[in-house]
Amino acid sequence: MIFNKTDFSGLFVIELELIKDKRGFFSRSFCEKEFSDKQLYSHIIQCNVSQNYSKGTIRGLHFQKSPYGQAKLVSCTQGEVYDVIVDLRPQSVTYCQWYAITLSANNYKMVYIPDGFAHGFQALKEHSIVFYQMFQPYHSKYGRGIRWNDKAFSIKWPLIPKNMTIRDMNYPDFKK
Repeated sequence: MIFNKTDFSGLFVIELELIKDKRGFFSRSFCEKEFSDKQLYSHIIQCNVSQNYSKGTIRGLHFQKSPYGQAKLVSCTQGEVYDVIVDLRPQSVTYCQWYAITLSANNYKMVYIPDGFAHGFQALKEHSIVFYQMFQPYHSKYGRGIRWNDKAFSIKWPLIPKNMTIRDMNYPDFKK
């Protein structure tokens, strides 16, 4: 795996190193030791999958409030998504800035998102599937979100947003 740093402290884009032959390829998609060596969370607690039937669908932007912040490793195993991460750590030099990356079944990229970030995505192709590996358990009482169109962030989505839940559409304006 190739760990690429971003301008956001703790946020990595991870590329798979493909070992190819006439059958296809093989690659590691997770290694506890490599994550631990980089001082990242390395113990996976839970895995989630979401399928998105229509392109344009937005899920998120979600996070868990302290003390139950959730780090996650996100990949797209079918189709393609525009993945958006927002830094909500007040002490960070990138506080309230967002980062976006296209994840697809064809580019073999993943994104490691530390706790303290909100995360969401937009499906760019029909029937896109996103796979999440979570490093902390889910605590519904601490679950929060920011609205996809909150003016505090001015996220630029590539497609017309659609198919959001009522909850995701009604998060209050973010207060810095």
